[in-house]
Amino acid sequence: MRARVAIALRVNGQPYRLEVEPRRLLADALRRDLGFTGVHVGCEHGVCGACTVLLDGELVRSCLMFAVQADGCEILTVEGLNVSGDLHPIQRAFIEEFGFQCGFCTPGMILAAYRLLQERPHPSEKEIRRALAGNLCRCTGYADILRSVQRAAALLAEAEESRAP
Repeated sequence: MRARVAIALRVNGQPYRLEVEPRRLLADALRRDLGFTGVHVGCEHGVCGACTVLLDGELVRSCLMFAVQADGCEILTVEGLNVSGDLHPIQRAFIEEFGFQCGFCTPGMILAAYRLLQERPHPSEKEIRRALAGNLCRCTGYADILRSVQRAAALLAEAEESRAP
């Protein structure tokens, strides 16, 4: 019998307890054990960015991290952006601007854009390119993705303005 380690995680605001083998990758625990299928596994070398999640607010490649390393951490997957039942403005922007084709890289791109827009609500094209540099897309040529992030910034600004008194 293989040794298992008990871990506790908060994923998209919900607590989870798991028993995992010490070498279980975080990507596998999220996708296979917990059913967060927005965590894609592409290269398994941390190069493509398809497995990107936010761990305690920082972008990480979940294919390079053991699940036990995330014990006690807060994790956000792309599924966690849709909290009210409506699409998050970044998700809407990717649809409106055709920022995906096959969709494989999209969750990682969206989370990288989400993190960027938290820090820089009105990023330049250069800042967007830098923020997305760790996420590879083999389909779109990136022009639609750049427009999607720019549209997301505009949608978020509109939402912020509508909440202002």
